[in-house]
Amino acid sequence: MKTVYANWGRNRLKLTWIPRMRITESTKITSVHAICMKDEKVLLAHIKNRGFNYPGGHINPGEKIEDALLRETYEEGYVIGTLQYIGLIKVSHEDNPFFDPNGKYPLVAYQAFYRMDVTECFPFLREHESITRIWVEPSEVPHVIHDHELSTVILDDALSILKE
Repeated sequence: MKTVYANWGRNRLKLTWIPRMRITESTKITSVHAICMKDEKVLLAHIKNRGFNYPGGHINPGEKIEDALLRETYEEGYVIGTLQYIGLIKVSHEDNPFFDPNGKYPLVAYQAFYRMDVTECFPFLREHESITRIWVEPSEVPHVIHDHELSTVILDDALSILKE
């Protein structure tokens, strides 16, 4: 486990990476994300107003976690592939003075992360919120991605799946 604090907008959130945490019916997952791998490179999607990041997003009402992830990786990166669960980020607003108990997010929620081994890469059509996609060496991800430092910890865990 590793914990960091990140500023999302005006909100200061406590983020804790929990590798392979078991997902149960009561685990409140608000988003899903994938470390997409092909030919030993990582896919990063440039999302409007957010910069480069791993493909992912929110789960629609009634949608299963893995179905949401397959939808998001296609919409943002135009890829499909096989999935392996990596773990969760616990997103806590407990130290956030601006937390709205009536807002969109719960006090504590989770973001699920998977590794996707890409089996098909389709033409990039820019039909959704992503502007472009790039494939980078894993060592280059920290220099390109626009996110908190857990991004590289999660990447390391995704890469270690190959060694298991």
